[in-house]
Amino acid sequence: MSNQQSKPRESLLRYWTTRYLLALCVGLLIIAFFSVLWIRHTTVENRLNIMELMAEEIADRFVEMSEGKPIPKGDVPGYLNDRGRFMDLESDPLISIVDTYGNTLTTNRPQDRMLQFSEVLLNEDKTVQELNNDATKEAFYVVKVPITYQDAPVGWVVMLESKANLAEVNQEYRLLAMMIIGLALIGWAAIYFLSKRLSKPIQEVAEAAREIQAGNYQIDLKDSYQEQELYELVHSFKEMSKRLEKLETLRTELLAGVTHELKTPVTSIDGLLQAVHEGVVEGEEAKEFIKLSILETEKMKKMVEDLLAFNTYATNVMPVQLQEYEINQLIKESVYQWEITHEVSEDFQLVVYQASTPLFVHIDQIRLQQILINLLNNAFQAMDGKGKIEVKIDTGPKNISIKVNDSGKGIPDEEVPYIFERFFRGQEKKLRVRGLGLGLPFSKLIAQSMNGDLILVKTSECGTEFMIELPYQKHSFRKD
Repeated sequence: MSNQQSKPRESLLRYWTTRYLLALCVGLLIIAFFSVLWIRHTTVENRLNIMELMAEEIADRFVEMSEGKPIPKGDVPGYLNDRGRFMDLESDPLISIVDTYGNTLTTNRPQDRMLQFSEVLLNEDKTVQELNNDATKEAFYVVKVPITYQDAPVGWVVMLESKANLAEVNQEYRLLAMMIIGLALIGWAAIYFLSKRLSKPIQEVAEAAREIQAGNYQIDLKDSYQEQELYELVHSFKEMSKRLEKLETLRTELLAGVTHELKTPVTSIDGLLQAVHEGVVEGEEAKEFIKLSILETEKMKKMVEDLLAFNTYATNVMPVQLQEYEINQLIKESVYQWEITHEVSEDFQLVVYQASTPLFVHIDQIRLQQILINLLNNAFQAMDGKGKIEVKIDTGPKNISIKVNDSGKGIPDEEVPYIFERFFRGQEKKLRVRGLGLGLPFSKLIAQSMNGDLILVKTSECGTEFMIELPYQKHSFRKD
């Protein structure tokens, strides 16, 4: 662990530019190597073709000059000395006029006038031949063209040049080197600016993360990037920072809320018992005060139980007892139990829509009833006890759904993303209903523990609909 911490870190810009430049240089060197081989090969072939054409031209010119007479010995005519410049060679090749026996009659190099060519070499069918000098280990190319008069050979035009001279193309190598270096610089510059464009938003996100770590959630990140991945990174980070800021606010409110919610019953109990203890109230009134103290104690006990139960489910240590139940009957019983414990007015209506056929699912009966009762309580409070609640059992290809729809005021849009956050309570609910804000998060955990889920389907000024999903198969439903 210490070795990993002490290992120096490289910036993304340096990491990519250096490695890309290295890979680019290696690739360009390989390309340059094969390009040099190809240039040398094609240059040698082209110059050999030019030498062959020159030899044929010289042979035709000598036929015209001699008109069939023996070719005199002496210096090569002046025009032969200028032929090398047309070949674009670093040095002039040896040009010799030889007789049919291989004896040199004339040449462009007087010092090589006594040069003797083998008859075997001259009689070879190949116009272009490659020879090796055993003494110097140097390779040469020989180009020979016969001099004929009236279809009879009268001599040979022989051109001789080393392979190294034929392959010499310094200017082309310079151009190739300039091109390779130019490509390397352009490639490096391109990857530098692209890496800089990539690393800049990442660096900004890293700096913003340090700000959040320090407790500052007011960050400003530009999310106008055209690249999809960069946009998603920055946008997701901004959303995460907003959510963390909201959760931090919720945590602060939680401390105040839990303190307030627990302090209120404690204060009430203390005042009631003090009145009884000091004799402020006596007889039936004292009994009433004690009864109120017990009720406040039960409320406080319920809050503590909710905290303990939620923590147990959140840490996945509470087992769920899954058994097979018929869902229609179970929902009917749960709704009935809720109705008999609530005083409802004539303006309130509760309707249950059951499936047309019996549906058996593996669930924890008590836990499912707990979710349903919590949803019914929330719906009843949202309508102030006046309106209509519908409970509908529906089925899909792979699941069964229990929908609870109310005709209340709905949930404000700004509160919708947080309704399943632990300890979150809407502004209106804080003023009217005591609690810790664990009802919906706790219900969602219970549903997920039964391989299902609790989902907010829709909410508006006309009402809200929640849905409990459980695995099952498709059936139709009918009104109960």
